Amino acid sequence: MTGVIVHEWLEPHGGAEKVVEELAGLFPDAPIHCLWNDAPERFHHDRVRETWLAKTPLRRKKSLALPLMPATWRNLGHSDADWILCSSHLFAHHARFRGPAADAKKFVYAYTTARYIWTPEIDERGRSLPVRIAAKPLRKLDRTRASEPAEIASISRFVQERIERTWERESRVIYPPVNVAAFDNREEPNLTGHEQQILDELPESFVLGASRFIPYKRLDLAIRAGVAAGIKVVLAGDGPLRTDLEAYAANHPGLVTFVQSPSHHLLRELYRRCQVYIFPPVEDFGIMPVEAMATGTPVIASRVGGAAETIVDGETGVLLESFGDSDLRAAISAAERIDPEACRSRAWKFDSEVFRLSMKNWITG
Repeated sequence: MTGVIVHEWLEPHGGAEKVVEELAGLFPDAPIHCLWNDAPERFHHDRVRETWLAKTPLRRKKSLALPLMPATWRNLGHSDADWILCSSHLFAHHARFRGPAADAKKFVYAYTTARYIWTPEIDERGRSLPVRIAAKPLRKLDRTRASEPAEIASISRFVQERIERTWERESRVIYPPVNVAAFDNREEPNLTGHEQQILDELPESFVLGASRFIPYKRLDLAIRAGVAAGIKVVLAGDGPLRTDLEAYAANHPGLVTFVQSPSHHLLRELYRRCQVYIFPPVEDFGIMPVEAMATGTPVIASRVGGAAETIVDGETGVLLESFGDSDLRAAISAAERIDPEACRSRAWKFDSEVFRLSMKNWITG
């Protein structure tokens, strides 16, 4: 049987792109169709097919291109594929081909239903005027198109519930792949001299917050945890909120150390050395908590969202209803009693090999 993979757009980084890489390796003969390709080094150029939007000024302008995406996905050209696998977080599941593939079995791997139009309260891009104008008719169309796939898989139970509420479809859960072996690795890290100096200058004990520096990641709560528990804080990453976080940290001199855009090896060492990894955002899945657990480090996270499905409360971390000072102090204290081996064992349940096996069984039966 031959297949085709459909994905929204290809970018240099991102969890969805890691999924597409796994799918491309699992189905090496399947071409990849996307709106545009901003990561030409990821796949051989003969394998990726871009749409007409890639040749227009709308390339990368997602909110402006949004109204044109559904029609674009409906006109992907001729294909002889026996099955179509749509990797979708916006409208890729609308995909349609001419030829034999017009009647091919369609599978949808859904990271979420389109936040732009279904949950603008958690995605500010959905509040722009063009999107707000288009939202109502797009919701109706999106639900209609979501009735077409033979089967849908979601990245978490959290997303599964959203799919049932918005698309009115049932789905199975297949968790995204995490490269656990890259973090549960006892080898000496391959660090530069500068990176080793960063590690040498870190406090002996600290809590870690690591992600992009953007508002919904709530890294301010990692600083708050340090203040509440009287423990040093390391914030790793970068992004538009850096200046705000530095200003907040300045209110607590000497408490916070910033590590800008750590490499994989440096991030792994930060996970290993921290007392606990703090992950406050409500995510659809959340790869970084699994990475932290793979190094033996417990995680403090929200009881709402995908992280609550990877962390076992009291065994590999602590799940919180709220992030008040007393809650954070108690959580950090509880994390000290958690067995690192329990964390590592739990992380392996979300390894890439588990994903590949689940996906292959789903698509090929």
